[in-house]
Amino acid sequence: MPAPSPAQAAAFGRPAQVSGGFAGDRPPPPRRPLPPPPPEALLRAFGPPGPGRTGLQDPPGGRPGRRRTSTGPWWKPDARTDPWRDPHAPAGLGAPAVYDDEEEQEGPVVVDAKGRRKLRLRDVSIRLSVLALFAVLLVGAVGGGIGWYVTRETAEPPLLTPGTQLSEVDPGVTREPGSVADIAGRVTPAVVSIEVRVGNSGATGSGVVIDGENGYIVTNNHVVSGADGAEGAEIRAIFEDGSGSAARIVGRDPASDLAVLKVEKPALLTASLGESESLVVGDPVVAIGSPLGLAGTVTSGIVSALDRPVRLSGEGSDTNAVISAVQTDAPINPGNSGGALVDSTGSVIGINTAIASLGSGGQGGSIGLGFAIPIDTVRDITEQLISTGEAIHASLGVNARTVTDGMRNGALVLNVEPDSAADQAGLREEDTIIAVDDQAVGSSEELVVAVDAHDPGDAVTLEVIRAGRSIEVDATLDQA
Repeated sequence: MPAPSPAQAAAFGRPAQVSGGFAGDRPPPPRRPLPPPPPEALLRAFGPPGPGRTGLQDPPGGRPGRRRTSTGPWWKPDARTDPWRDPHAPAGLGAPAVYDDEEEQEGPVVVDAKGRRKLRLRDVSIRLSVLALFAVLLVGAVGGGIGWYVTRETAEPPLLTPGTQLSEVDPGVTREPGSVADIAGRVTPAVVSIEVRVGNSGATGSGVVIDGENGYIVTNNHVVSGADGAEGAEIRAIFEDGSGSAARIVGRDPASDLAVLKVEKPALLTASLGESESLVVGDPVVAIGSPLGLAGTVTSGIVSALDRPVRLSGEGSDTNAVISAVQTDAPINPGNSGGALVDSTGSVIGINTAIASLGSGGQGGSIGLGFAIPIDTVRDITEQLISTGEAIHASLGVNARTVTDGMRNGALVLNVEPDSAADQAGLREEDTIIAVDDQAVGSSEELVVAVDAHDPGDAVTLEVIRAGRSIEVDATLDQA
């Protein structure tokens, strides 16, 4: 044993002034009392074996000999060297825990100790790895394609399609002569919008160019009557190209609800005027105007009736007329007044002037019953207005109302104007006029129309019911 170093001696050595043990001056400790002997049962169970002593856990036949054999019921032949199975086995060193090295196997497929086959990746060739990777990618691509196809077939179609381009229609649509499009294209430039402003109020209507060289436009009297003579009133005609021009009143005729305006605008397109006498019920017609202020509006229909007596009167207007109207089912609305009613040749056969409506005050929309002043009447009245500023009408000189006796209808004379044609012919109150020159009269409106069809100075024969019997009365018409 090596001698301690000086440092060790200084730390753990005995001081020089001390001799003997450190506890030499201490009294000896008292003896510990001996524990009592263990009980007999414990000695028998756990004590060392002795002569004639058996343990509690010995087999019924006693413990066998110390040496065990391979035929023993409890222990194996190697029990003598296994202290876990034989507590009397002597202790000894066994062989070190060293396992034999496994035999190196060649190739990518090896067999482990339990006989299982495994793939060793470090021995797999590059070509096989590439082939395996390619197979994985191919399977993924095929699976993805199948999934996309199934999803496309079963999923809801998308809302948006980027880059969409709609198909184009080949140009060159054929529009036959006489079609609504052909008529509208030829006549619309000759139809204007009329704007009337009087103070803070205004009105709109339509008009038709009847003499483009001199700037004459025909419209309805009730469209412009409010501006005649009113201070600061303004009338403007708005043309198809959007340009406008101030308009002056040439003349008005409240008895026919017609008026003529003049604008200072050169080279206006003149509408072609037809003949209303040639119309028959069922003829196709086109209405062109500015209903509700919508300029250039075109509607179509047919002539649904002819020679329809219609009484005209407009709020805020001096119009008080009865016309023998052309009835049409072409939609006509407020603002169409003064516009053109055109036949299939593109000729104007009437001036739209009124509608039948279920609305209060006649302000409701179209219900398929519109009325136009026949162009034959328009031509006669406008020629007079352009020539003299006024129009002349024939007059009988009576006030009448419609009556019926259940068998026939007629116009009951309510009063006779003094010195009128009726007074000079001997008509009396309570007479009922049922015909004028063999033209049946079934209402007071039909009487006005029948008289207005003549000129002042014309002689007419009236069929009258007086006191229950029919008589004939000759009358020479006056000027209204």
